Parts: sequence; C-alpha cells; structure tokens
Amino acid sequence: MMTIPVVLAGARGHGAWHLRNIRRLAGDGLVRLAGICELDPLTAAELDGFGAAEDAPEDAPEQSADFAGLLERTGARIAVVCTPIPTHRELAEAAAARGVHLLLEKPPAPSYGEYQRLQQAAAEADIACQIGFQSLGSHAIPAIRGLIAGGAIGEVRGLGAAGAWARDEAYYRRAPWAGRRRLDDGRDVVDGVLTNPLAHALATALAVDGSTGYGDMASIEPELFRANDIEADDTSCVRVTTTAGRQITVAATLCAERPDEPYVMVHGSTGRITFWYKQDRVLVQRADAPPEDTVYGRTDLLENLVQHLTRGAGLLVPAAATAAFMRCLEAVRTAPDPRPLPRTAWRTVPGEAAPRRVVRGIDGLVAAAAETLSLYSELGADWARSEEAAAR
Repeated sequence: MMTIPVVLAGARGHGAWHLRNIRRLAGDGLVRLAGICELDPLTAAELDGFGAAEDAPEDAPEQSADFAGLLERTGARIAVVCTPIPTHRELAEAAAARGVHLLLEKPPAPSYGEYQRLQQAAAEADIACQIGFQSLGSHAIPAIRGLIAGGAIGEVRGLGAAGAWARDEAYYRRAPWAGRRRLDDGRDVVDGVLTNPLAHALATALAVDGSTGYGDMASIEPELFRANDIEADDTSCVRVTTTAGRQITVAATLCAERPDEPYVMVHGSTGRITFWYKQDRVLVQRADAPPEDTVYGRTDLLENLVQHLTRGAGLLVPAAATAAFMRCLEAVRTAPDPRPLPRTAWRTVPGEAAPRRVVRGIDGLVAAAAETLSLYSELGADWARSEEAAAR
C-alpha cells in the first residue's frame, strides 16, 4: 500500500490528538506527515518521531503558516484541519482547489450556508471530505441499529442523550473565539456546548436513529443557557422531532457537579439500550433477559479516509451525513442569545487551572432530560422557565 502524504493544520490543543494519531498511522506505514500549518512552528520535542531530530532532518515535516502554499509544496493528498471553527470553510475550499482530500474537524462550519459552500467546493473538486465525529467510527452504532431492527427492545419510543462535563474559566480564555457566538467582525462561531464540546452527543444520537439527512428533521426546539460570562451557551438542551415522528432529546452542560461519561439512550417498549460513545460501550437492558454489556471496536476516521483513497472503502462520516447535525447547529445559531442563569443557580468551585462554575442540580436535570425526552423548561428548574412564565 502506498504511503499518503498528510498536512496537519492546527497541531496544538485538540490538534495534538491528531498529531499523535498521525504518528501512529505513520508507524503503520499508512501516512507520512509532510507538513504542519501553525502560526508558531512546533518544537523538536513536539515533533518527536517525525524526523525532527538532528540525525534525520531531511524527514522532518515542512512547517509554514501558509496553508495553501504548504499543500502545493508538499504534494499532500490529505489535509487534516483542526483549526478555529470560523476558518473551516476557507481552509476546506483551499484544499479542494488543490485536489487535496479532507478530514475536517467538527463542527464542519459555523452556519448551514458555509456548510453548503464547503460541500459544493468538495463536490466540484471531486475530493473526499470526512467530518471528524470520531464517535461515528464506533462499531457499536451498526450493532445498535441491528438490535433495534431485530426488535431487541420492542418499538423505539425515542432517544435521549446526556453530557455532563466540566470546564473552568480558563477554558474560555484559551482562544479569542472560545465561548463566542460570533466574532467582532460578524463572522459566526457558535462555540456552544451542543455544537462543539458535546457535539458528539447530538451527532451520535442522530446517527443511531438513522436521522442524518437534511429532510429527516420535522422540528428543532433548542433551549440555550449560560452560567459563565460568555456569549455562547454552556448548559443547553435540544429536542428534535424527526419526519418519522420520533423524538430525540439531547441535554448537555459544561457546568456539571460531578462530570461523567456522556451517553445516548434508546428507549424501547420492552427495554432500552445505553451507549457510552467515548468508551464504545453498549448496555442492553430488557425485562425478560439479563443485561448485556459489550465493548465494541472503532475505526479511526483518518485511517478510514486512507482506505477510501487506496482501496475504495466507504467513508464513515462524509460531509453529507452531517446535514441533520448542521440543521440543529443552524437552529442554535439563529436562536435568541443564551439566557444567563441567575446568580442563585450556580456556585464557583476550584478547577484544574482556574475556578469553574457549577449549576446546582444540573447533573440530575441532564439525566432526567435523556430519560424522559423532556426539555429543561419541562423539568421544573426555575431558571429554565420561559421569560414570560418567570415574570408571572
């Protein structure tokens, strides 16, 4: 098998994960790191294992802040883009213009319009564009779909997803776009809990249900709140009603009391399936059988893209498969700005690098939303009532 030259745009922060993954695949002979696009070049220590040492400088990847020029000089066939959300479409178009295939970090774009533009650019250039929802490479998803189709839990009544994470105040100071809905120049960001940190919860629930297309959504009901002093939402929920009449409710927070693993829950008439998607773990619970707990494998999305180019394997997360997610993102983008929670609703506790804000009772509220498919406003939290109801 030929070795595919890869350029990585954004190698720090979450991009460091992609750097490690490229190092792993390079060790297997699948890819070669040809270039890195960063404003500040990586150090020799950061490039350990990529020929940056003095004994093999000719193997070191080229580093440049000029993404387009880097693609041209290195002859890259794949670009992994892990840069700020507002830059995704522009960089994707630059790659497409040079016939370079893409692994584009989620969310693919900060608006549905920009998402359509990058899809059009990819189609016109006839390049593959894989979106970096890593959880959608889990072998658990087709297994769950098979269980549902086989009637393992009876008739599916709906799906719930819950994500209770914690982020301290330093998290929102890590970059100028962090926690923003839009930049000062008007460009969209939409860096909210449902659309970025816990976007996998929403995308995975939609994928498990098989409702990934633009036309699969009948209605979208977002409720956006914030405890932190930011523009975007950090404690939110959304309920999607599909054209098939099924409800999917996703509840998420970055202000958890006790952070835990996020999950998707499929509610059936005779049982339920819980999927902890970061762990690839599935628990099947039925009234007439003992619980079944299984951990599945996962296909890496960059490896899948390489196999697509060299062996014709189908892409696991082509851009078109994120249309429903992007419709939900658009609903969040165009919704009224998140409502700040009253001071009585949260407290400050020590965090890893800075204090963090904790919403009282939010862990139970997130779990209840996933369990009952209800929105926060329907679960009794005073701060979640509508402004009209709160005024009465």
